[in-house]
Amino acid sequence: MRIGYIGLGRMGRNMVLRLLEQGVEVVVWNRSPNPVKEVVQKGAIGAENLEDLVSLLRRAHDEVVIWIMLPAGDVTDQYIDKLLPFLSAGDLIIDGGNSFYQDTLKRAEKLSEKSIHFIDIGVSGGPRGAKEGACLMIGGSKENFKRIEPIAKAAAAPNAYAHLGKVGAGHFAKMVHNAIENGMMESIGEGLSILKSSPFKYDFSSLLDLYNHGSVIESRLIGWAKAAFDEDAELSDTSSIIGSGGAGKERVKAEGDWAIELAKKIGIDAPAIEHSMRVRSESAQVAENSPNGFRNKVISALRGQFGQHDVKILPRR
Repeated sequence: MRIGYIGLGRMGRNMVLRLLEQGVEVVVWNRSPNPVKEVVQKGAIGAENLEDLVSLLRRAHDEVVIWIMLPAGDVTDQYIDKLLPFLSAGDLIIDGGNSFYQDTLKRAEKLSEKSIHFIDIGVSGGPRGAKEGACLMIGGSKENFKRIEPIAKAAAAPNAYAHLGKVGAGHFAKMVHNAIENGMMESIGEGLSILKSSPFKYDFSSLLDLYNHGSVIESRLIGWAKAAFDEDAELSDTSSIIGSGGAGKERVKAEGDWAIELAKKIGIDAPAIEHSMRVRSESAQVAENSPNGFRNKVISALRGQFGQHDVKILPRR
C-alpha cells in the first residue's frame, strides 16, 4: 500500500507514523520542511512539492490516493486546487480534517467533474489516537470505501472504522460527535465544580478513578479528567479560558456550533450542546478563581489531555 499525505500537524504527523508502523508506504509533503524531515527519518518518503508528491505516487500505481489533513475551510480548498493540475481521472482525495459537511459536498461535486474521486473521513481520538489507532468515520461511495479500506484499517484502532454512507456522511458524523463531546465535557466540569464547592473535601483523582470503575459515567473522558488531576491536583496552572486554538485565543466556529445551527434549522432542541458552546464562547469573561472558573478549568484540562491543546495559564503582563 502506498498513499500520499499532506499536512503534518499534531494529528497528521502521528497518523503518518501509525501508517508507517502498519507497513504502509507514505509519501509526505508539508508546507514547513521540519515535520517532513522528522517522518522521513521514520521511513516516509519526502516530496519536494505537490507535483513531486503525485509523481512519486504515480510510479507505484496508475491511480493515486492522497490524504489531506489540514484545518477546515479555505486552506483545504486551496490545496485541493493546487493539487488538481497534477491529478488524473481515477485519482482519489481523502479529506481527513474537521470539514463542514456542506463544504465536503461541494468539494466532491467539483472533483467529480474532473472524474477525481473523493472520500471524507472524520477522525476522532486526538493526536494520541492518531498514533495508536484512531476512530474513523468514513463517507463516500462503496467502491471508493473498498479502495481505501486497507489504509483505513491500518490507521484505525481495532474495529474503529466504518463506512457510514455517501460522501459527507463521515464529516456529518464527526460534527455531531464533537457536539456530543462538548456537552459531555461541560457536564463533567459542572459536576466537579459542584463537588469542589460542597462541604466535603474530595480527592478528585481518587473520585474520578472510582467513577471509572463500573459506574454509569465510566468513560475515556473521565479517565482523562483523572489524568489531569494526577498532574495538577488543583488545576492551578490550567486556564479557565476555553478556546479553539488554545488558552487566551479567539474562539472560532467549530463542529459544535455547526451542529447547533443545523439543529435549529430542522427544529431540534439541543440545550446541552448549545449551553456547552455558550460557556466556551464566554469563558474569557469568567473569573479564574470562581466556581464557574473551576468548571472551565476542568474543560480546558480535558482538551489538553486528549487534544494536546495549549491550555496553560498565559503569563500575566
